[in-house]
Amino acid sequence: MYQSFCRTIESVNVIVSTYNDPVLGDVQVYPDQGTVAFGSGLHGWAFSLRQFANRYAKKFGVDKSKLMPKLWGDNYFNPKTKKWVKSGDGGLERAFNMFVLDPIFRIFDAIMNFKKDEIPTLLEKLEIKLSVDEKDMEGKPLLKVVMKKFLPAGDALLEMIVINLPSPVTAQRYRVETLYEGPMDDESAIAIRDCDPKGPLMVYISKMVPTSDKGRFYAFGRVFSGTVSSGPKVRIQGPNFVPGKKEDSVVKSIQRTVLMMGRTVEAIEDCPAGNIVGLVGVDQFLLKSGTLTTSETAHNMKVMKFSVSPVVQVAVECKNASDLPKLVEGLKRLSKSDPCVKTMVGDNGEIIIAGAGELHLEICLNDLEHEHAGVPLRKSDPVVGYRETVTAESSMVALSKSQNKHNRLYVKAEPLDDELTKDIEEGRVAPRDDPKIRARYLADTYGWDVTDARKIWCFGPDTTGPNVFLDGSKGVQYMNEIKDSCVAAFQWATKEGAVCEEPMRGIRYNILDCTLHADAIHRGGGQIIPTARRVCYAAQILAKPGLQEPMFLVEIACPDSAQGGVYSCLNVRRGHVFSSEQRIGTPMFTMKAYLPVAESFGFNADLRAATGGQAFPQAVFDHWSLLGSDPTEIGSKTNELAVKIRTRKGLKPDVPLLDQYYDKL
Repeated sequence: MYQSFCRTIESVNVIVSTYNDPVLGDVQVYPDQGTVAFGSGLHGWAFSLRQFANRYAKKFGVDKSKLMPKLWGDNYFNPKTKKWVKSGDGGLERAFNMFVLDPIFRIFDAIMNFKKDEIPTLLEKLEIKLSVDEKDMEGKPLLKVVMKKFLPAGDALLEMIVINLPSPVTAQRYRVETLYEGPMDDESAIAIRDCDPKGPLMVYISKMVPTSDKGRFYAFGRVFSGTVSSGPKVRIQGPNFVPGKKEDSVVKSIQRTVLMMGRTVEAIEDCPAGNIVGLVGVDQFLLKSGTLTTSETAHNMKVMKFSVSPVVQVAVECKNASDLPKLVEGLKRLSKSDPCVKTMVGDNGEIIIAGAGELHLEICLNDLEHEHAGVPLRKSDPVVGYRETVTAESSMVALSKSQNKHNRLYVKAEPLDDELTKDIEEGRVAPRDDPKIRARYLADTYGWDVTDARKIWCFGPDTTGPNVFLDGSKGVQYMNEIKDSCVAAFQWATKEGAVCEEPMRGIRYNILDCTLHADAIHRGGGQIIPTARRVCYAAQILAKPGLQEPMFLVEIACPDSAQGGVYSCLNVRRGHVFSSEQRIGTPMFTMKAYLPVAESFGFNADLRAATGGQAFPQAVFDHWSLLGSDPTEIGSKTNELAVKIRTRKGLKPDVPLLDQYYDKL
């Protein structure tokens, strides 16, 4: 058991040292320094070596600071010679096992094996007093009571917090740089650094806690400088506040200050720097978090980032249309009370709630239906967004004529490199970059022709998406005049592709040539925009179109015996496992798999059923994957999917053919 503790502590220290911050000093944990507690959360007991050192220090009359290091590591006590030795020769028992684990094991053994005559003597030795009712208990309930009294978890935790964590006065000196967004020499930063109760007020509100009053919240946060009290006016700055502007800030007075004591609240007059406080009357002006200040020049405190991203979504709607205002109000309250929930309106007008996992989402929907909104809701699997792409260069040049037959555009489509598509999505190649530097990067990394790369007209959709429109024409008149119209058409086309009106991804359109009317009035936006959009669609259909679906990367922790259940559950859902590694020193395996988002609904429940609740999945969006078949080929799987999407959007069910967009000369 000692060895398994050592391995666990070592693996934690490896992770801690990976993210080492020189400002914090050594933050690795060591049991012999009292920075590790051992215990059981289920039964409510825990201990650190400090507590056992206290016990034995009294018994042996030794200084506890000398005794603590002896209770961990290769230290052995020889009861005959009453001396400490470094090796366990002669069958000596390790000090940790002898002094720490042995008493705990003896309690477990006596109580769980119902050795009733041993229990009273044990309790007497350990100075544990039981009430009359507790003496009648036996088995697990008695064990729980005895362990809670012998090693209360609260004491161990509080002692570790008090002794090891720095006080606000010490901590804020080095934390101010990571906490405060403004310059380090303004009055607010100096007051935060000194944790000054007389300085300008700086409070960071980290979350909203629901009150017994329906729909109202306590703003819960920490006072970094100054003293917060009810009455004076303060400026409430939301996360989007920019110093010097009025946006996202209001000046209001705090109605009451309260101290949050577990489940109860105590009203207090004021609260100085370094404490945690609840404020009443601020909740209408903040969504989830923000900064309260009295200084005119104060910047914001940095907003907390969460490592989980909302990936599991459901669509909700009211059963009765008249309840919509209540649902909207309920959604506002839900997003206030939980920082990890995202609510948004989808492109097709449905209300989507996204959560960190299925269980999290289930709890949120339950809260929404019964508490925040109080109206019956209809929940559905959300619509999974697909992306349209092409898999080859257009088989011939696509041509479209304008309405008045005076203008013609010639365009070809081809697929972008996967890596380049990712670069655009992650912002490494962006529309605002210097065209020359961008062209050099594209030429060196992806083998583009420099002259082509310099002539990129735009990215799309929304001017930043992973599709490129470039001018590959040579010596064509009036090209600059139709540029704006073509760009507008390209944005429109890439937002709603030809196959099933889903956004496009990873396509490069080259405009090769165009014949334009000499008179400007005949080549205006009204003529060019619809033509350019049609020619993009024609080029897409000529270039072997395909659909991409979003994929989750699923990490599954499970024991060896449950791996078969994981494989069978993933195979049914088109998932595939690409790595499975054993965690060193444990019987657990970490499996990594790709799973299509469309197949992920209900995956957690199925996986638990298949493995008897032994597997724990975590899913996060990873990449887009191309579906195998051709959406234009009637009867193929991808074609069926495209028809479903088109039917849902109220379009003609059949995927459009080339004749609808291609004009003959």
